[in-house]
This record gives sequence, structure tokens and C-alpha cells, in this order.
Amino acid sequence: MLRVAVPNKGALAEAATAMLSEAGYVQRRDKRELVMVDEENGVEFFYLRPRDIAVYVGSGTLDIGLTGRDLFQDARVDHGAEEIMGLGFGGSSFRLAGPQGHFSSAGDLAGKRVATSYDGLLSHWFEQQGISDVEVVHLDGAVESAVRLGVADAIADVVETGNTLKAAGMETFGAEVMRSEAILISRHGERPTGIDRLIRRLQGVLVARQYVMMDYDVRRDLLEAATAITPGLESPTISPLADENWVAVRSMVPSKQTNQLMDELYDIGARAILVSSIHACRV
Repeated sequence: MLRVAVPNKGALAEAATAMLSEAGYVQRRDKRELVMVDEENGVEFFYLRPRDIAVYVGSGTLDIGLTGRDLFQDARVDHGAEEIMGLGFGGSSFRLAGPQGHFSSAGDLAGKRVATSYDGLLSHWFEQQGISDVEVVHLDGAVESAVRLGVADAIADVVETGNTLKAAGMETFGAEVMRSEAILISRHGERPTGIDRLIRRLQGVLVARQYVMMDYDVRRDLLEAATAITPGLESPTISPLADENWVAVRSMVPSKQTNQLMDELYDIGARAILVSSIHACRV
């Protein structure tokens, strides 16, 4: 049975559970449940702290896990686990920040103290940048107060809007340390039974979220122009209508472009343009 780690709380938990449900897996209804067995699909889900998931997968205790890229890299378990795919949610930026006007680049931190909850990730990044003599101070949370309290000269943290930093009199500086999102990780170099099916299902959810199905009628003499607008993933489906001068077209199109494509189709003469959501798919 495939053993899968899922975030039990925090920003990633609800979205991860929703994605697995859309992929056809049974998920817990009670947040106090720590384990959920999906007998039909041969999967056992373990609900763990997001920060611990990479450790369990990297040590070989669990087969696969859903966590954040920042948490995965901070755990420094890349010798035992690897990133399989991005999951399209939980996006954030990991940045350096300090008092307004104090720093302009990461190089300014040489000989300084930097507070963070991601000391593994940050220490490795400073090494890669060739910036030495930086003291990385580990804090479990609320790093925005570290400078004001005299614990550090600057901080490094996950930034979404930046409003919390501004409220603390801080600003980001220098290049982005990393771009994070929710990812799927597995044991390094291993393909346990069931993992390929899970990956296909999650990929299907991602496609279903990014595309819609568009149907429309168009005259045969305009078909080439219409299908150039909606080429589909491979090619559109063309069906004859009772009026032999017209055909029906069905094609998957990017959901973000829906209204623009409908306008373009209408302008060239397509009619009865309909859009429907895609619940699940395999591509």
C-alpha cells in the first residue's frame, strides 16, 4: 500500500486535501484523524506537520508527500528524497528583508545576523552565493520582530503581500532567494507501487483546473480559421450537423483565455458557443 504524507494544518493543508479529493482519493472528514486508509485505491494517508513531511519521506519511512518547496529544501534531505512535480498552489516568495534603507543586496549581510525559520535553506543559499561570515539565527516564528528586539540585523522569510513587513518597518532587498509552491516529493530513485497512478491523477487535476471545454457551431468554409483559434491539446473534435454547411467543434482551451477566445470565434462567424468546466481528465 502506498504511504502518503499530507499536511495536517497551515496554508497547504486545505488545498492539498482538496486536490487529493478531486483526484479521487478518500480524505479525512475529522481534522483530528491522523491516518486515513483508502482501501479501494491502495493508499494510506498520514496527516503530519508540513515541516516534518520531507524528513519522513527522505528517511524512507513514507513513500511520497505533499509539502512546500521551501520546507523541502530547508530539511536538506535531497539525498533521500526528490521533487516530482509542482502542484500549482501555495505559491510564495522567500526573500531577505531588513529595516528600510539599511541594505540593498545580500552581500551587505556579510558579518551580520540574519533571523529565519528556514536556517537550513538559508545557510545553503549563502554558501552558494559565496557570502561568508553570516550568522543565521533560527527562530520558530514571528521573525519580523527579530530586528526590533535586537536578535538580528535582518531576516529571511516567506513573503506573500509584504504588508506584514511594512507594518514592522521592514522592506525586502536583493534578489529573491527562491520561489516556492506546493510540490510532490518521493523517495529518491524509487517508484513504489501506486505512485505513477497518483501522479497521473494529480496531473489530471492540474489540467482540469487550467482548461475548459469549448463547444461551438461554425460554417465549413470558416472551419480552418476557427480551429486555428481553438487547436486543442492535440486537435479539436469535428462533428457534422443536420445542415451540411455547418459543423460542431469541441476543443479544450485555457480557462484564462475563455472570453477572449469566445469573442474571436464570434467575430469570425461561430455561433452557439458554449463553455463547460472539466471535472477530471487524463492527458
